[in-house]
Amino acid sequence: MRLHVDQRHERVLELVKERGSLRVAELAAELGVSAVTLRRDVETLATQGRVRRLHGAVVWPGGAVVEPTVRRDPDEGPVIGMIVPTTASIFADIVRGAREAVRAQGGRLVLGVSGYVDTEDAVQAGHLLAGGAQGLLVAPSWSGGVPVDGQERWLVDRSVPTVLVERAAPPGSPAAALDRVRTDRAHGAAVAVGHFAALGHRRITAVLQEGPHAAQITAGYESAVRSLGLEAAPGAPSVREHGDYEASVDFLADAVRGRGVTAALVHSDEDAIVLVPRLQSRGIRVPDDLALIAYDDEVAPLADVPLTAVAPPKRSVGELAAKLLLGRLAERGTGARPVPRQHVELLPELRIRASCGDGPPTW
Repeated sequence: MRLHVDQRHERVLELVKERGSLRVAELAAELGVSAVTLRRDVETLATQGRVRRLHGAVVWPGGAVVEPTVRRDPDEGPVIGMIVPTTASIFADIVRGAREAVRAQGGRLVLGVSGYVDTEDAVQAGHLLAGGAQGLLVAPSWSGGVPVDGQERWLVDRSVPTVLVERAAPPGSPAAALDRVRTDRAHGAAVAVGHFAALGHRRITAVLQEGPHAAQITAGYESAVRSLGLEAAPGAPSVREHGDYEASVDFLADAVRGRGVTAALVHSDEDAIVLVPRLQSRGIRVPDDLALIAYDDEVAPLADVPLTAVAPPKRSVGELAAKLLLGRLAERGTGARPVPRQHVELLPELRIRASCGDGPPTW
């Protein structure tokens, strides 16, 4: 039987007090909950001063966790630490690209996962560095894609080369001086709008997720609408804003029937796959009544109506980020003068499938 959150907190306290310290993963397994859930519990208890957190471990106040001393073979290739919020969605391919680049240099990639808990980023970094990582690839758990309230401080305090992956810090932020590699998601949204315009669509809309990439996608969409002189139906709710998809379906149905909208950009393609049959149940067919472009291209080809999709260059992002970090390590090793910091943006591509049809419907 699953414990109530208060009962779970008490059980965490009992186990940590009894044993002095426990790894988060071990404690989560013992309680039968996910590591993400357990980390949130520990964060709550740590804020209350009832436990301490140290490098992925839970420690009873006054106790200590001794990290193992790591000795590296001088002939061994570089050890690169990588922190991502999840290994699902786009990050699966990003991690693969980074791992292949590191392997090609005879090195090893070691992974840390934050579970979208922003305070976990620094914890994972400490654990990776204690384990011998010489540099860090980091996709921080910044909910808006950029740091707020000093979330970036731990990054700039590290003594090892660090490259941001699919994240950016605004000018003036200490983290803005870090190397970074990310997808130009605004460009991808603009390409989608341009494709709609080329097919003859004049009234369009966008139904987007909240999250780290929302601001970029929204900016690209709105800029392209203005540049191409299109009409955009405003007021779309964020996908799953209310815990389900009904608000998005209601908005799209009204936009098509009441406002003459003939095309929509949806982020992500997983959400688009959910929306399409619900729209069809309302009598709105894709692409006959509504052309649709999805964003991410994770599962878009598998939809009942294969979805045209904006495809970020995921594997290339990981590969280039790793190569940039390896280059920084090489500079340190040889004493060469460092080249200027780099902010690299890769352009996504549009993959054409059935969900856009040949053009707007004739009413």
